[in-house]
Amino acid sequence: MKHNIISFVKNFFKCGLTGWCMEIIFTAIDALRRRDMTLMGNTSLWMFPIYGLAAILSPIGRLLQGKKAWIRGLTYMNLIFSIEYVSGRLLKKHKLCPWDYGRSPWNIDRVIRLDFAPFWFGAGLVFEHILTAESAVRNPVCASSSASSAHDKPATETHRQ
Repeated sequence: MKHNIISFVKNFFKCGLTGWCMEIIFTAIDALRRRDMTLMGNTSLWMFPIYGLAAILSPIGRLLQGKKAWIRGLTYMNLIFSIEYVSGRLLKKHKLCPWDYGRSPWNIDRVIRLDFAPFWFGAGLVFEHILTAESAVRNPVCASSSASSAHDKPATETHRQ
């Protein structure tokens, strides 16, 4: 039990930091789109615990092991949308929400944007990779099976490349 809590806390910090970095890069790319060559990216301290919640993808990823990437990605995307919606509504209730998607025709309650689905699909698979990389190093027997599921190929095919 204690190991699970320590593992979750480590994963929470890994996901929080990864999410921050992804958001800074994403917003900097948006600056490029606006021809703002400072490429200033930004985020909020509120985003750290929200991205940190991606640590819950670890046990879900174990349940999805061996499934096709599109199934895993869609599952993660829906979970990320759910976390974004609940956290956005909670932060808006307290006038603390750092984002407002009201200008987008694809918004739901100003806190999620359905057109961000491909980004959340990809982010979920990035989080999966980060969360499974450590366990693969600790348990090399599982590394070949997680590598094969990550590429949707049998382990023998992976080694032939």
